[in-house]
Amino acid sequence: MTSDFEAQLRAVSLRVTRPRLAVLAALRDHPHVDTDTVIALVRADHPAVSHQAVYDVLRALTDTGLVRRIQPAGVTARYEMRVRDNHHHVVCRSCGEIADVDCAVGNAPCLTASHDHGFVIDEAEVVYWGTCPECLTRPEEEGTR
Repeated sequence: MTSDFEAQLRAVSLRVTRPRLAVLAALRDHPHVDTDTVIALVRADHPAVSHQAVYDVLRALTDTGLVRRIQPAGVTARYEMRVRDNHHHVVCRSCGEIADVDCAVGNAPCLTASHDHGFVIDEAEVVYWGTCPECLTRPEEEGTR
């Protein structure tokens, strides 16, 4: 898999570095994580990697389109490697868990706005809110995560 990451980095003209490979591996194994979690995951295997290096890597990977930054209202920004498709997210109001939701297959109805105001629409960002199965079965006195 490292060679896949190396090819992805080179394809967007980024140098292959240990911090970049470590961040990509963390995001592959843990989609929808926040920056602090990425830092902890990277530093578990590479303690010398600084916080700033991880921030810089996330910015570079996002800027080049290798990583997607999502930030539903009221939720800390999260990162994922699933890019270049028109998928959406469902967020648990209780614990903040985030999961992917595929857009409709075929004609993507979410890309057909009722009034496009002259824009050429190429992406829609839809966030579904609700309660995840784990929170539904958790006794109320436990509170949130």
